[in-house]
Parts: sequence; C-alpha cells; structure tokens
Amino acid sequence: MEYKDYYKVLGVDRSAKQDEIKKAYRKLAVKYHPDKNPGDKAAEEKFKEISEAYQVLGNEESRKKYDELGANWKQYENMNYGGQGFQGFEGFQGFGGSGFSDFFDAFFGGGGGFDFSNIEGFGGGRRSRTRTMKGQDLTASIDLTLREAYTGSQRLINVGNETIKISIKPGVKSGQTLRVKGKGGRGVNGGENGDLLMKINVLQDPVYQRDGDDLTRIVNIDVYTAILGGKIEIDTMKGNVSVPIKPQTQNNSLLRLKGLGMPHYGKEGAGALLLKIQIVLPNHFSEKEIDLIRKAKEA
Repeated sequence: MEYKDYYKVLGVDRSAKQDEIKKAYRKLAVKYHPDKNPGDKAAEEKFKEISEAYQVLGNEESRKKYDELGANWKQYENMNYGGQGFQGFEGFQGFGGSGFSDFFDAFFGGGGGFDFSNIEGFGGGRRSRTRTMKGQDLTASIDLTLREAYTGSQRLINVGNETIKISIKPGVKSGQTLRVKGKGGRGVNGGENGDLLMKINVLQDPVYQRDGDDLTRIVNIDVYTAILGGKIEIDTMKGNVSVPIKPQTQNNSLLRLKGLGMPHYGKEGAGALLLKIQIVLPNHFSEKEIDLIRKAKEA
C-alpha cells in the first residue's frame, strides 16, 4: 500500500501553519471542484485527493498522528497493518469504504478508532463508511445605489441553472456580505450544499456622503437668509422637509436632522442627516445694496 504524502498533495511544507494549510486547500478546491470541471474525471480524482489530504492535515489531532506515522511508516508496513496497529491508533476494519485511498481508510477511516466528526467537511463518526463533505461556498457581488441601500432592494442572481431572488434589507453597507444558505456548490457524498456569499458594493452618490448610518450633504443659502434667518426646503431621502435657519448662521456650519439618515440595518430607527451650510453671495449688488452694506459696516 502506497504511503500518501499529504503535504506534497497540498503543496505546503511540513512546518506549515494551520491557516497556510487551509488557504492552500481552499485554493486547490476551487480549482478542481466538480462543479467547475463537469465531466472531468482527472479533476474529480484530484479534488478527492486534496480533500483527503485536508481531512488529515486540516485537523491538529489527526495531523499529529499522521506526522508520527511518517517516521514509523516502514516499521508499520512490515507488520502488515494488523494486530494493535501503529502506535497511537486502535487498528482498522476493512479498506476502501470512504471513497478515499486505501491508505486513508487503513489509518484514518472505517473502524480505525479516529473520530472524524470534528474535521471540516466530514460527517458521521468513526464507523461511517462514506465520508460526506460540504460543498464549496460561492461568492458574487452586487452593486447598489445609495438610494437602493436606503430603501432596500431585490436582485435576481443566476447560480448554475437556478435563478435566486436576493432580498436586501434597508440600511445595508458597502462591504457587507450576505449569506444565502445552501445555494453554493453541491455537497459530496450526500453532504450539505455550500452557501452563496453576496458582497455588497454601495456606489458613490453625487449628493450625499455616508459615514456609518449618517448622511451629509451641502446646502446653499443666500447671504440674506444667513444673516436674517428664515426657512429653506430640502429634498431628503425621506422626502421634502422644511428646515429653519437661525439668524447669523455661519458658513460651513452643520445642521443635524435626527432620523433622516440611513436606516439601521435590521433594526428600528435611522441615523442623522447633516446639512453643511454654504453661503452664496449674489453675482451683483445694486448701488443701494452696497450703500446699505457700507452703512451697516460703519455702524
């Protein structure tokens, strides 16, 4: 029976950290997954091989026993794999039941005394004859306008031969990932399907700047309203509102309107709308206006 070098299969060093092993596995799994290589038997066998390697190296306990096995392989081979078995294992019952190699079944599968229930992608316990594995998670992205993010939206996404409706709640943020359970790659040997991960990208808005759930926009007012005060009409995401302006309002001052910002995602309430005041001078003053301004200055 051939010894399996699982480190070589995943293309990592024996000193590799667990996150390096996981990263190498995921990269190879995406490349050789059956969903991406339909009808390709070579890719299917490669996928099984890297999955087998990860079931052992991806778990610290099984990896430790595998490393011990490596140093004593010839000694154990001469024992014809029988009796008490390799130190650290309880023996085994049969070969080939898992869908993986005889090597795997002999030391890690069947009745080999090792519990795979905690290994990622495997189901059942030590007497499980067919190892299940969860399907690959799939990723996609969705572009939304700021107004769509404000009101919530729906999208139709094509995954394989299926069209899926994605409902997006109001207040979603750029960079947020939505998980649609069971809509990813197909599971192996009856394992559950992977998930569909939708990354949200909220596009820049020409009017509003977003900071968390607060929105900011520039509002122009004339110099007379800034000096004397008054009211202005503002178009907000929620509709038109009348905003009072205090006398002697300064340029670049901020007015805070509570509850008129972005909705809190999945919760009640909303952020604030901040109005940044920009005072706009007339293009032309009359002689009378200039005279009044001069007198006001002297006073």
